[in-house]
Amino acid sequence: MNRAIVAVLATSSMLFSVGCASKKYVRNEVTPVINKTNELDEMTRNNTNAIKDVDARAQTGLKDVNQRAQAADQKAATARQTADEAQTLASQASGRVNSLATQVANLDNYRPVVETSVHFGFDKADLTRRARQALDELGAEIPNARHYIVVVEGGTDSVGDQQYNYQLSERRASSVIQYLASKYAVPAHKIYVIGLGEDKEVASNHSASGRARNRRVDVRLMTNNGGAEAAPTQASNVPQAAAPDTQRQ
Repeated sequence: MNRAIVAVLATSSMLFSVGCASKKYVRNEVTPVINKTNELDEMTRNNTNAIKDVDARAQTGLKDVNQRAQAADQKAATARQTADEAQTLASQASGRVNSLATQVANLDNYRPVVETSVHFGFDKADLTRRARQALDELGAEIPNARHYIVVVEGGTDSVGDQQYNYQLSERRASSVIQYLASKYAVPAHKIYVIGLGEDKEVASNHSASGRARNRRVDVRLMTNNGGAEAAPTQASNVPQAAAPDTQRQ
């Protein structure tokens, strides 16, 4: 009887020992594996999310790059078109400059056909009725002139600021050019213009009448088509006597 009890107790002790050993094994061996697996799963999820995020940003970046590239292509095309237009204008301008340079270089070969001087009021650059009449007399000869140029020289009197006088003389010359270009279709490359300011007086600036004569634009229709020399026609626009003044231009 005592042996049976001892056997039961021994068996129970062995089973208890085996159970404890199994739990300890699971705790020491299996649990770390499970934990490691969980960590790997978490890392996989994180990596997957990171890859998706990178892919999304990459797609957005590619879209932005494509849009920028398209915009750059459009700007480049516009720039090329602008450059082509500028080149065309430059070529045209160069042709006109070369033509004018040749004409001016051969200015000694030109002879005047018609000469006139148009006069202006004090500090004015607009054409008077008498000035337009004088320019009409000159313009009427343009269709008969071959290989012609028009020389336009603007002037002022000596009273006032010198730089202002240069600008005023150029404005007066421009008024003459615009009139001839609009009414008689004189092209720009056939006009040789100079703003002389007060540098080329035709009368003394010490009198009112002299200053009035200096407020003028001299215009010459010239041709180099050769032939017999003829005395140039003078279209008169001599100003009426002016009252004494102390004002400029």
